[in-house]
Amino acid sequence: MEPKNTDLSTTNNHGDFDIEFINVTKHYGDVVALNDTNLKIPRGSFHSLLGPSGCGKTTSLRLIAGFEQPTSGDVRHRGVSMVGIPAYKRPVNMVFQHYAPFPHLNVEENISYGPRQRSPKPPKQELKKLVGEMLELVRLPGFQNRRIWQLSGGQLQRIVLARALINRPAVLLLDEPLAALDRKLRREMQMELQSLQREVGITFVLVTHDQEEALSMSDTISIMRDGGIVQTGTPSELYDTPVDRYVADFVGESNFFSGIVSAADSAQATIQTKTEISLTAPYPEGGKHLTIGQRGAIAVRPEMVLIWPLTHEQPKDIDFSVKGRITNRIYLGHQAEFRVVTDSLGEILARIPKTAEAVTRDLAPGDEILLGWQWNFGLAMPDA
Repeated sequence: MEPKNTDLSTTNNHGDFDIEFINVTKHYGDVVALNDTNLKIPRGSFHSLLGPSGCGKTTSLRLIAGFEQPTSGDVRHRGVSMVGIPAYKRPVNMVFQHYAPFPHLNVEENISYGPRQRSPKPPKQELKKLVGEMLELVRLPGFQNRRIWQLSGGQLQRIVLARALINRPAVLLLDEPLAALDRKLRREMQMELQSLQREVGITFVLVTHDQEEALSMSDTISIMRDGGIVQTGTPSELYDTPVDRYVADFVGESNFFSGIVSAADSAQATIQTKTEISLTAPYPEGGKHLTIGQRGAIAVRPEMVLIWPLTHEQPKDIDFSVKGRITNRIYLGHQAEFRVVTDSLGEILARIPKTAEAVTRDLAPGDEILLGWQWNFGLAMPDA
């Protein structure tokens, strides 16, 4: 799908990125919403801005849309600066969290609203054809004459997407568009959005605070905090090699073991906990190196932790083990989740896949067990 017909649509050959932030800062009075932020969003990708409320993700989206202008720095589309260019001249469209359909218009009139504002206005037959194509695209053929109040939440969400896509944007901006849907419908729409993006081939930029939503749909994700981007990467990169504790804690779950760095080199660090347990782990790729004497943490994902009965031999390749007592066991179908309390390291979370449950099948709350992991399954990082 080509960009809509603006002066900017001739910039297709400028770079491999649809959107770039170059040292972008945005102030609202004394409040710094974005601080010297750099960002590159590859052309044709599904990119998410992920973070808690107040981190700057919605401000970033509004800067791309043209609803806001940066205090300093540059916002570019395919190599061309967007600074000073109003929203209606940018090759982007936005889907808001509150869909804001026109309640007095039917589905066809809602979808065709944008093209009908152009001068000259497209012929009626051409508009009908475009609306039909959009309804096919969002899998709602034949809905032209439906009234807005006759639509379910999921159908309304698709109509709003069709209303944005009929303008043929180069970039579609999504401001938490699934927040109002129930969990089951939200999961269905996550898959629909991902499929739709691949089908139309344009860049989608999603703002969300839901890590599961971002991980399930995105090609790349930028984790934001306090007006800046902490780390950008693929979902697997962010999960497997978070650069710091904030990312490791925000994307998925981790067991964190904090203490003082007792040994460190360019590849790994050893943390001594307050109970004088020493744990060693490598640094994540791109992570900060630690120095002796500073506070650090070892992060271990729950699926990297093995547990076994006291009567069993320790599994091969385990480098560290500790005794504990199961406090909770939750059956999740494809895996079992164990919460284990230990005297030396506090509570530890372990997730055992169904394919490996033979050793743990008979374990129950109250049982004493051993747990452990390979040293290189942890990650060493600053404790902040």
